[in-house]
Amino acid sequence: MQVSVENTSALERRMTIAVPAERVETEVNKRLQQTARRAKVPGFRPGKVPMSVIRQRYEDAARQEAFGDLVQSSFYEAVVEQKLNPAGAPAVEPKSFEKGKDLEFVAIFEVFPEFTVAGFESINVERLSAEVADADLDNMLEVLRKQNTRFETVERAAQNDDQVNIDFVGKVDGEVFAGGSAKGTQLVLGSGRMIPGFEDGLVGAKAGEERVVNVTFPEDYQNLDLAGKAAEFTITVNSVSAPQLPELNEEFFAQFGIKESTLEGFRNEVRKNMERELRQAIKTKVKNQVMDGLLAANPIEVPKALLENEVNRLRVQAVQQFGGNIKPDQLPAELFEEQAKRRVVLGLIVAEVVKQFDLKPDEGKVREMIEEMASAYQEPEQVISWYYKNDQQLNEVRSVVLEEQVVDTVLQKATVTDKSVSYEDAVKPAQAPAEAE
Repeated sequence: MQVSVENTSALERRMTIAVPAERVETEVNKRLQQTARRAKVPGFRPGKVPMSVIRQRYEDAARQEAFGDLVQSSFYEAVVEQKLNPAGAPAVEPKSFEKGKDLEFVAIFEVFPEFTVAGFESINVERLSAEVADADLDNMLEVLRKQNTRFETVERAAQNDDQVNIDFVGKVDGEVFAGGSAKGTQLVLGSGRMIPGFEDGLVGAKAGEERVVNVTFPEDYQNLDLAGKAAEFTITVNSVSAPQLPELNEEFFAQFGIKESTLEGFRNEVRKNMERELRQAIKTKVKNQVMDGLLAANPIEVPKALLENEVNRLRVQAVQQFGGNIKPDQLPAELFEEQAKRRVVLGLIVAEVVKQFDLKPDEGKVREMIEEMASAYQEPEQVISWYYKNDQQLNEVRSVVLEEQVVDTVLQKATVTDKSVSYEDAVKPAQAPAEAE
């Protein structure tokens, strides 16, 4: 087999492969012999059909089948011989496939970039430290109470934080518009759920009262037909309900799957959850800084095949997340290209760090991570046992641990600054560069 390789770009390769005619004919004859054993031809018993008849009837199909198999097998042999690492399936251009002649074709494909990860010393990381103070715990308990607020009907006028039940009809230029009317809508005043001015116009209203509220749709409103237009809403208030925060009692604790009858026990459980969240938030922020640093220090070209595959994965995820009657390929690729490129490049860099430093998942850390996750459940031992009986889930944990080991490897050479902050600042999501600006 003859192979020649041309570098058409940094990553693209154009490989010409010639397969000897003898090998081609051997493969064709092999398929014809297999066909002869099972072919049913009128006038002949199965397995007794003359080869000349078999060849006349089936040679074209056998040759096409052999072509497909030979392209696949010879391409694999060639990339191994040339020590190439394809990043995707090749585009095949047949050049010659005549009977009695060598099979010749061109395979065009991209290879994975070859590089060494460097620049650890140029990476700056701010590592936060914080504690869950009693005040943080008190705030969290209030958040949990507010999330479980009940509303009880009152006879007074509505005020912010009250829930009103309303019917409304909206008009633009004196005409009712689609989606601008509803009956029996529950609305918490001050929630910002409706367009500006709508909720303010109901403060002070009582059950049975009708109000006309004039508002203007925002210029960036999602419905472009309404954006920037003045509207008039006729609103009937059916009822007014005041918020009632639940008591911190056993019934309330049970809503969170916590079998505690005392406030102290519940506070301890909530604190443990907050501490878990804190550790994860700090770890995530450090990891993101490390990954940003690796990206900046190691600019590499991305194989188009890998980028396209990642874009398609993100399309599928978007459809699964948001639903709707839309197919993934209907979503514009441009929406996902930046995120896809980041993920592909980081995947290549992380894999190379693992290779350069010969990293293997630390099974002790794998166990620690599983125990950490299991501690959030009522029966942690059952969760731990489940992970160790489920190879797929266990390998996912190993992958996460291996990525953490990559971060630790970088941190040994990076410039790390420790900073003490409040719990709220530590768990608050980091701003993206554009948002910070």
